[in-house]
Amino acid sequence: MSRLFNPTTVKLSSSLPIFPSSSFSSKSRLFFSSNFAALSSFSISKPLRSPPPPFIRRTMTDSAAAVDAGMDAVQRRLMFEDECILVDENDHVVGHENKYNCHLMEKIESLNLLHRAFSVFLFNSKYELLLQQRSATKVTFPLVWTNTCCSHPLYRESELIDEDALGVRNAAQRKLLDELGIVAEDVPVDQFTPLGRILYKAPSDGKWGEHELDYLLFIVRDVKVNPNPDEVADIKYVNREQLKELLRKADAGEEGLKLSPWFRLVVDNFFFKWWDHLEKGTLKEVVDMKTIHKLT
Repeated sequence: MSRLFNPTTVKLSSSLPIFPSSSFSSKSRLFFSSNFAALSSFSISKPLRSPPPPFIRRTMTDSAAAVDAGMDAVQRRLMFEDECILVDENDHVVGHENKYNCHLMEKIESLNLLHRAFSVFLFNSKYELLLQQRSATKVTFPLVWTNTCCSHPLYRESELIDEDALGVRNAAQRKLLDELGIVAEDVPVDQFTPLGRILYKAPSDGKWGEHELDYLLFIVRDVKVNPNPDEVADIKYVNREQLKELLRKADAGEEGLKLSPWFRLVVDNFFFKWWDHLEKGTLKEVVDMKTIHKLT
């Protein structure tokens, strides 16, 4: 029997704003133009299962759903176009909701909205980790340093596939192109290793925050990176000692350096052990996709 999400439902406003091409910065138009050809190569490594059964969707109509006048146009568009996958604490799909509502702390706290997410940790052949600094226009955690790519699988057939976390891996491949310009051929979905899942909640400011069930993915590939300026402010590869120095600076408040809460939770609980196994070629020994680690 399908699991249905059946909260008290109220209506969302009947129309959402239409965003003209001017919503995109010139840098974004250049980025997507330069990478458009790569989209044609986007593929899924396994046949898709039949569409999932319909779910009852949460809808909302208070002033919090209105478009924020000061929000970056590109981020505003994504906030309403992207439909996140709502799950319960056992990672069962229970519905879907737009990215805007999923990241409002008011909704997270009052309705316990929990959505599925992923965090990619991409290493080059020297086992250096690629980090990104989130752009200044990001709604949650702007300008913080974090792992290679952090985002959400969307409520679409290709990203709802549970088998071997294929839906999440498809989403990771999509977002590595969107955020960092890494083409699909350089990050085949069968090269991602899902290592585990964490559940965490983290406020970003007084209004926004995260409440995610986060899949943690490792991949080792030498890639060409072309960051999208609407998503990424800076990138760098780090070895172990360089990452430890970043952690020290963040703890000391030096240089205004901040790390994302999910990245810090992973680093503090699992990361260096997993890095050891990655270099030794024994990463499969630490895979645990049965446990959902609730971290604070």
